[in-house]
Amino acid sequence: MTTDLVIEAEGLVKHFGGTKALQGVDLSVRRGTVLGVLGPNGAGKTTSVRILSTLLTPDAGSARINGFDVVRDAERVRQSIGLTGQYASVDEDLTGRQNLVLFGTLLELGRAGARARAAELLEWFDLTDAADRPAKTYSGGMRRRLDLAASLVGRPDVIFLDEPTTGLDPAKREDMWDVVRSLVADGSTVLLTTQYLEEADALADEITVIDHGRVIAHDTPDGLKRVVGGQTLEVRPADPARLAETAAILAEVAAGARADEIRNGMLAVPVAGDEALTQAVARLASSGIAVTELSLHLPSLDEVFFTLTGRTAASDEEVAA
Repeated sequence: MTTDLVIEAEGLVKHFGGTKALQGVDLSVRRGTVLGVLGPNGAGKTTSVRILSTLLTPDAGSARINGFDVVRDAERVRQSIGLTGQYASVDEDLTGRQNLVLFGTLLELGRAGARARAAELLEWFDLTDAADRPAKTYSGGMRRRLDLAASLVGRPDVIFLDEPTTGLDPAKREDMWDVVRSLVADGSTVLLTTQYLEEADALADEITVIDHGRVIAHDTPDGLKRVVGGQTLEVRPADPARLAETAAILAEVAAGARADEIRNGMLAVPVAGDEALTQAVARLASSGIAVTELSLHLPSLDEVFFTLTGRTAASDEEVAA
């Protein structure tokens, strides 16, 4: 066993009747990192999480958390993990504080320890003012934050987040991202499933893409972006009258590839490597062409997702609605 790997899964298989949810999934997560698991609805992401968190037993294959087998050592696994599922698991009739104290009591923190940990988490998740209101009066975003807080009561080493920001507005989603970053900075290891590709791009050290119960890609975010093929150089000349001249220079830098106007006054051309940026800057400067924007970037994860699965993330979210 590689000691640096906190989460290891090999050949996970799970069938529900005639539905082949998982068909030999391999996953691995290094200590203190975030693995983003992407895939269309029904790809097997949640089934994988439920097996890793001991909620389901695989039909074949094996998985270990911190070296403990999720089937043979399920109790030891549960002692070191936290899980936030797609739907809030808190008791809506209890207050936020009561929910967290209850979890602390179940985790044998003692009454004083449970109350202290509850107060700490309520403050961290900006829920102190609502701490003594029933959870059923919380907004959707507040419930998600309370649910995540509940999964952290026992200070788990490994945290499973199954689409934790679903239904949150962009501002609250950013807040949740900050929480994940803080967890990792404190030494936690996170496996995150998400339908938001920008979320995986913002948080994940590595990304695994699952489709039809199989892993179809695994790499860093930048590594996956290179799957689509190369980078794009974008330039906006300060003087619109020099657009054609700028396009000609970019075509030369890009070995003959055509520079297209992708929006008002902005040219884009595919290039083979980072040196294209340096060459473009030098050529534009020697021609006396000032620019207001200039960037070199890899394709988006949305483009990668489409290349790998033949579907867009947006279409998958529409199916889920």
